[in-house]
Amino acid sequence: MKYTVMVDDNFHYMDEQERYTLGEYETLEEAIVVCKSVVDRYLKEVYTPGATAEELYKHYVSFGEDPFILGVQAIRREDGPFSAWTYAKKRCEEICGGKVPE
Repeated sequence: MKYTVMVDDNFHYMDEQERYTLGEYETLEEAIVVCKSVVDRYLKEVYTPGATAEELYKHYVSFGEDPFILGVQAIRREDGPFSAWTYAKKRCEEICGGKVPE
């Protein structure tokens, strides 16, 4: 079974014309690593010293790339195998310190 990583553009929310296929991967774990790298790359590019976790997270959910995984196992899980927004929130808190408000 292959897992396909698709990427949406948060700036063009719900616009499938802005979606692209990043690749196909043999394992779910491999696909998750790729998804995390997409989020990490974006956060690294836009982070500025002194930014708060909340500011960085708001930037990500407004303009960042939103990778997700397609595949039988991925579809069957209620919450999916990977949430880019959840991962980005955690990474923003790690990068900047502090918490992103709920």
